[in-house]
Amino acid sequence: HRPNSSSSFFILVGVPNPGAFPAGLGILFCSGYIITLVGNGVVLLVIRLDNSLRDPIHCFLAMLAVIDVVMVTSVIPKMLSIFWLNSAEIGYVACFLQMFLVHSTTSVESGVLLAMAVDRYVAICHPLRYQAILNRQTIAQIVLAIVVRALLFMVPLTGMVTSLPYCRSRVVPHSYCEHMALVKLACADPRPSGLYSVAGSSLIVGMDMAFIAVSYGMILKTVLGKKSCWKAFSTCGCHLCVLLLYYVPGMVSIYVQQFGSGVSVHAQVLLADLYLTLPTMLNPIVYSMRTSQIRQALLKLL
Repeated sequence: HRPNSSSSFFILVGVPNPGAFPAGLGILFCSGYIITLVGNGVVLLVIRLDNSLRDPIHCFLAMLAVIDVVMVTSVIPKMLSIFWLNSAEIGYVACFLQMFLVHSTTSVESGVLLAMAVDRYVAICHPLRYQAILNRQTIAQIVLAIVVRALLFMVPLTGMVTSLPYCRSRVVPHSYCEHMALVKLACADPRPSGLYSVAGSSLIVGMDMAFIAVSYGMILKTVLGKKSCWKAFSTCGCHLCVLLLYYVPGMVSIYVQQFGSGVSVHAQVLLADLYLTLPTMLNPIVYSMRTSQIRQALLKLL
């Protein structure tokens, strides 16, 4: 009868019906977590130690690496304790904090990807004014705007979710405290928070994708037919790969969990888990493979 007291807890299922190999899933996600930590850690170390990597694009790349580490660290350790130690309990405060970290970092990451698209536009379409337009003050303002936008979205959502009375089952059919899985356990109408979440995330992602499309449209218009065309596309190649890795599974996961009643819970949970772990694992690999500056700086460091 005291559902929101600090002594209460939720029970995370992990991946429903994992079959005979829950330990195997743990090994898979643990390997992805280690690759994420090592890859993003190396990117951060290289950018920190190499003075030639002080331009705006590498500042955004460092921010992306930090976000990826925070995102997976808020989810994977608890997920591994479910798979390997059968430790499925998570306190109310810890659960809502995990929810806040997961969903705010996804919003921040979308903003960083937009900032990187703007950086590519300025670098290719206005190369002589690149340093003047994207100076330190502008970069700081962009980063502040990205963080404030995420907070403006997540603080009301967190308030809506935490204010619900949780007097039904405390079993969350998920690997982490995903807000849609949480509100379905409330004994009040979960539709307002669900609609707010879908509308807010759709607005953020839709707006970011629209501005990214405009940026690349203007890049295409500038370089099409010129000798530097392929060089420009090569410069943008790694960013485009990261965009696809982030937005495609993210949008599929959001709408499947909200509207995909015909999709099994097992598939929904696995999709949400892969959406958090796969891009964070592949981002540093994509950038280190496609960006010659980071490759050369890494070889120099080694």
